[in-house]
Amino acid sequence: MIAALPERPRLPQPLHSRLAADFDRFRTGLPADPGAHARERYGVDLTGQYAGRTIRLPFGKASGQLSMTDSEVRADATAGLGFVVLKTVIAEDPAGRRAMEAWAIHETAMRVEQRTAASGREGWTVTWKGRGWDCSFEDYLALYGEALAIGGAAGMPVAASVKYHLPEPGAGFRVAEYEHTTRRLVEIGGTDTIIEKDFSPTLAGDALADQRDNVLRWIRDVADLVKRQAPLTLGLKLMNALFDDAFQSEMVDAARASGADFLVLFNRLFDPRGGVAYGGWDLSDRNLRVLDRCGPVPHCATGNIVSGRVMLEYALRGATSGALHTFFQLPLGAYAATAGSRSERALHTLLYHPEDGLIAWLLHLGETGALPRRGGLLRFLDVGSTVDR
Repeated sequence: MIAALPERPRLPQPLHSRLAADFDRFRTGLPADPGAHARERYGVDLTGQYAGRTIRLPFGKASGQLSMTDSEVRADATAGLGFVVLKTVIAEDPAGRRAMEAWAIHETAMRVEQRTAASGREGWTVTWKGRGWDCSFEDYLALYGEALAIGGAAGMPVAASVKYHLPEPGAGFRVAEYEHTTRRLVEIGGTDTIIEKDFSPTLAGDALADQRDNVLRWIRDVADLVKRQAPLTLGLKLMNALFDDAFQSEMVDAARASGADFLVLFNRLFDPRGGVAYGGWDLSDRNLRVLDRCGPVPHCATGNIVSGRVMLEYALRGATSGALHTFFQLPLGAYAATAGSRSERALHTLLYHPEDGLIAWLLHLGETGALPRRGGLLRFLDVGSTVDR
């Protein structure tokens, strides 16, 4: 069992004051290289890992409507994000037929709103009715190529996200969609191609997901169907199924045995009555509870990462990075920073907040003896190995 973190990081007053001063100083702009600044000023190594790649910061952008243009990717590269996952495209065969066509619908306006969790805590969620990429596959390939060039120049991995065909019980996979979509993406990305297979939260409320055995079949079989097409790095982004925590653990076990290269755990909850996916503290509470059942699982975390403290909670359970979406969409007044893109303003809080920032909590682990220094540094990637299970 992982010990609960205290309310606030336990830091000597001079160290807390130094963080508070930096938090105030960087309201109008982050240092040019936050990772280098954290190493030099605090002896903290913020290096993370995503899809087997070393990344400069452990925070990246999850797939969604905030990663649909080259300008958005460029802004994220400038901000210093660790990685970006593009909007989810719907797989198609050479004739352009898509079994999951119903997921390629236009986004409605997003509503950013507060949501009260079962615990009573107020959090943020974003509500919209859209699903996947609603333009042509050729348009997506063009964006993917542009995004790879931007990310490559900045040392920021960029991943494609794909919703491949998932069959009903007893039916076969539409292999032609797997072949065509995967091979076209690899034509653009080569051996550096990263694909996240998206098991959408909206799918959790679909009749296709009613059968537990069928969901486990998808997870077991999809990795081979994708990876046999070409050399690439494949991640499985698992949904929060409308079943109990024990089944969620079964999904993780199946994914770990599937041959996928990495896991993304877990995307949003689904409200069957409202017909929408949602986040907030209910989401992170469930995710952390399930991860406690699973034991240490190397993964990219996602779900209500609204602070460095939440990122640390996931890291204690094996996360090497975190994919954010909602926290990049808050009203500008919700950020402490007063300038910069939303990604920059988000990183300001995620890194430097003197009570909730990742630097503060890594220093806390160091001060309490839970995280030993290596080469003089407190390393984010060492957090998961410090837990006594």
